[in-house]
Amino acid sequence: EVQLVESGGGLVQAGGSLRLSCAASGFTFDDYAIGWFRQAPGKEREGVSCISSRRGSTYYADSVKGRFTISSDNAKNTVYLQMNSLKPEDTGVYYCHANVWTPATGSRDYWGQGTQVTVSS
Repeated sequence: EVQLVESGGGLVQAGGSLRLSCAASGFTFDDYAIGWFRQAPGKEREGVSCISSRRGSTYYADSVKGRFTISSDNAKNTVYLQMNSLKPEDTGVYYCHANVWTPATGSRDYWGQGTQVTVSS
């Protein structure tokens, strides 16, 4: 079964760093793009960063460019989001996402359970 398991969230001071992990299973890892999204209380979920299926291209929201880095360890079926120079406005629940095709369901969206990131001022 397709599964995305997140870890690495926590409480950090402004200016600090965290590294989020998204461990994937149940599908051919490098056949699919992986994205990170976040949602602050009372706000819509927003895209933060994505990495392409062959890991050759990355995307960053303007708000995190220069501070966040997405990367992939294909041997571990894991995508990371390195978050540096964190700001209080980065606070939210961070979700890992993949759109995965299976014979049973066709293409559908899969999400991790979310991991809380809290940045104190």
